[in-house]
Amino acid sequence: MTNKIRLGFVGANVSSTWSGQSHFPAVLASPHVELTAVCTTRPESAEEARQAFGAKLAFHDFREMAASPEIDAVAVVVRVPSHFEPTKAAIDAGKHVYTEWPLGRTTAEAEELSKLAQDKGVQTAVGLQSRVSPALLYVKELIESGYVGEVLSCHVTTMRDGGSERPSSNTWQRDASMGANTLTIANGHVIDALRFVAGNFTRVSCTVTTQVSQWFETDTQRFVDVTSPDNVRVSGQLESGSSASVHVAAVPWAGSGFRMEIYGRAGTLIITGNVSSQRGEMLRVQGAQKSHELEDLTIPSRFVYVPSDFPSGDPFNVGQMYALFAEAIHKGNSRLPTFETAVELHRFIDTIKQASDTGRAMPVT
Repeated sequence: MTNKIRLGFVGANVSSTWSGQSHFPAVLASPHVELTAVCTTRPESAEEARQAFGAKLAFHDFREMAASPEIDAVAVVVRVPSHFEPTKAAIDAGKHVYTEWPLGRTTAEAEELSKLAQDKGVQTAVGLQSRVSPALLYVKELIESGYVGEVLSCHVTTMRDGGSERPSSNTWQRDASMGANTLTIANGHVIDALRFVAGNFTRVSCTVTTQVSQWFETDTQRFVDVTSPDNVRVSGQLESGSSASVHVAAVPWAGSGFRMEIYGRAGTLIITGNVSSQRGEMLRVQGAQKSHELEDLTIPSRFVYVPSDFPSGDPFNVGQMYALFAEAIHKGNSRLPTFETAVELHRFIDTIKQASDTGRAMPVT
């Protein structure tokens, strides 16, 4: 294995939105990985991606790419319903694998992939980028070191805009069975961020609803029915005894972004961002210790794993992930959110849905 991890990338279409604004810039700027192979569903688009990103190899069959001796690891960055097969192929080939969140369309898919990876002994990463955000790593350290003292209550909101009007190519997410909606993706990232910094829930009461029951397709000029939830409200108690509440929603216009509030006996922490907890923009961290005035806190550089000239915005936290992915492969010890982390979150989201469906408070196991 060379010093740089030789990466094969599934979902390398040059027009891909999330890959294009996050993964490709991160990989191309990374000192830790190199984009050795790209894979799309057609030979023409695979070759287009190879030329566009300077990759050595192009594939239109992810199984062939996974079997190539010229790659060490595979990144799977495609639509959620298509995560399972290429991830499984990579594991079967003995390759380390980084798959975006959610790991699977269902918890059962995630559980199967996690077990396969453990049996094969490969390193895994799941795209829960909040866990590598320098701001949230710092907040976690502050809480654990007693900055706010005993944590009494936590409150998190994320309001994402632009959900009710979109081109028909993006309305597949309206079907809840696809596993890619506000409950699984936006709420998954945000509630995982809270669990990461403040600890797990022990009991929850939840409301999961679809407030906008139709989306308007801007190209076909028609309305389509929606079963995917767009509002998730969770209230409960953390293992520490703290009270906690989370509200994540997709709103038609002008969302207010991300806000996390941590209140303790000795102080307060407020974390804010324009979009969401996992996105690469540097979150603002403010704190107060036995004071009624918040002050900005400087995030220590020890939580930054990428070069100082690394692209900002969406590539940043993805670059943080690739840095730790390479470290895990080289050293055999992982500081990443792994497939096991993903399974825990999948199961928790199932509990949230069950609590909402039954109208009863549910224990979190």
